[in-house]
Amino acid sequence: MKKIIAVVLSLCVVLGCASFAIASDATIEKDYVVSEKIRNVSVTMAQDSQSSVGVCWHTDEESATAVQFVIAEDYAGTFEGAKTFRGSCESFKEIYVHKVKLTALKPGTEYLYRVGDDVADEWSEIRSFTTDNGDENFKFIAITDVQAGNEDNFRKASNVMKTAYETMPDADFFAHMGDYVNDCTQEEWDWYFNNFNFVHSSLVHVPAAGNHDGNITNKINHYWFDSMFNMDPPEECIRAEGVYYAFDYGNAHIVVLNTNDMYPMTVQQTNWIKNEMNSSDAQWKIILMHRAFYSAGKNLIKPDTIIMREQLLPLFDELDIDFVMAGHDHVYMRTHQVKGDKLVEDVTYVTEDFNGVETTFAVDPDGACHVLPGTAGTKTYSINDYVFDCVFDSNIVANCFSQRDIGDRGIFSTVEIQGGKLVYNAYAVDYETGEKELVDTYAIKKTTEGEASDKTMLPTDSATTGVAQTFNFIYRFGKMFFDYLFIIIPKLIINAI
Repeated sequence: MKKIIAVVLSLCVVLGCASFAIASDATIEKDYVVSEKIRNVSVTMAQDSQSSVGVCWHTDEESATAVQFVIAEDYAGTFEGAKTFRGSCESFKEIYVHKVKLTALKPGTEYLYRVGDDVADEWSEIRSFTTDNGDENFKFIAITDVQAGNEDNFRKASNVMKTAYETMPDADFFAHMGDYVNDCTQEEWDWYFNNFNFVHSSLVHVPAAGNHDGNITNKINHYWFDSMFNMDPPEECIRAEGVYYAFDYGNAHIVVLNTNDMYPMTVQQTNWIKNEMNSSDAQWKIILMHRAFYSAGKNLIKPDTIIMREQLLPLFDELDIDFVMAGHDHVYMRTHQVKGDKLVEDVTYVTEDFNGVETTFAVDPDGACHVLPGTAGTKTYSINDYVFDCVFDSNIVANCFSQRDIGDRGIFSTVEIQGGKLVYNAYAVDYETGEKELVDTYAIKKTTEGEASDKTMLPTDSATTGVAQTFNFIYRFGKMFFDYLFIIIPKLIINAI
C-alpha cells in the first residue's frame, strides 16, 4: 500500500510540475491579452533622433495613456521591470488621441514596446523601433501621395511599401511627403494604418503634412494631421493645418516643412527654416515637404505653388540646401542641379564604386536637386506640357514621366548616405505582384564638411513677426497677380494658339 501511495504521489508531483512548466511557457509567450481597443499606432522622429521618439495611437474610449519599453536584446518574454512612460489623452472628433514622448533612450539601440492602458492592463501587440546611432551612414525609404479613398487602393499602395521594405530591409526610417488620405475622414485614416501597420510596427516614421491631410483648402479639416502622429515641432508652431519640425540624423540635418502654411508661408516658419539651417554644421542639408517647386503636373501654376516658389526658392539657395523631396503632383520628376531657378551648368562628375555598383556622382555641385517621386498610390496624373512650359525652362529637368505611361505603377524611392556620398534611387512597382523596376538614379558627392553660420537668430513667434507677415502677404499676393497677368496667361494664350 505504501508503494502504491508513493507511486501515486510521485505521479502527482510529475504531472503538477509539467502543468506548471506549461503554464510558465504560456506566460513567457504572452503575458497579457492584446486589446482590440487600440489602433493606429506609430512612432515618429523626434528632434534628437538618438535619444527620443514620439508615440501615438487611437482608441474609441477615453483611457489611461502609457508606453512600456525594453531594450530588445534584454527582452525575456515579459515586460516585467520595463520602463513605463505616461502621456496625454485628448478627444478629437470621434476618437481619443494618445501621445507619449520617450526620452533618455540609448543611441543605435533597438527597443521593443507596447502601448495602452496601464491602469486596466490593456496593451497593444509588441512592436519595435531603433534609434539613430549617430554615425555618417544611414538610409531611408520615401513615398508620397498614397491619397486613397477606399480600402482596396490603400492595399495596393501598401504593396508598393512592402516592396520598398523588401528592397531596403535595413532602412533606418521611412518618410511620407504628404496626402496620406483623400477626404481626411477617420475611416480613411483607419484604412491607411491598417494597411501600413507592418511598417509602422518596426520603423520610425517621418511624416509631412499634405493638403488632403487636414487643411483649410480641403473642407476646413483642422488638426487632423497633428492628431494622427506625435511629432516634435517647435513650441511656437501653430498645428491647425500641419506642423513643421527638424532633426539631425547621422551627418544630415533634415527639415520637414508645413506647406499648408500658405497664402503665403508665414514669416514665422521661414525665419525658423533660416535658424535651423544656419545653426546646423551637418554635412548634408535636406528638405522634405508636400507642395513641389518643380513639376509637370496640374498644380504648378496654381496660386499656392506660385507664391511658395517665389518665397522659398531664393531661401533654399541662400541656405545651401542639397536635396529636396516633395509631392502633391502625381507625376515623376527629378531636376539636375538648380540654383536661381536655372540649370547649374558647370558640374563635375566622377564615376566610383558604391556598394558594388558603378555610380556617377555630381561632385560638390552648386544648388540643389529637386525630386518629385511620383505617387505610391493609384491616383496618377498625366503630364501637362502647357503648365510645364509656362513656368520654367525644361533644360533643368533630368527625368520626367507620368506613371500612366509606365503601366500605372506605384513608385517608391530610397536614399542612402555614406559619409560624403548620397545615392538616390526610384523604383516603379506593380500594385498587385510587387514586381519592381529601377526607373531613376542620381548621386552627389561632397568633399567639404558642413559649417554653421554665425548669423543672428531670427524671431519665430507670431507676435514679433506679425508686422512682417502683413507686408509679406501684400507683396506675395501682388507678385502672384503680376505673374498671372503678364507671364502665365500670355504664355497660355500663345500655347493655345
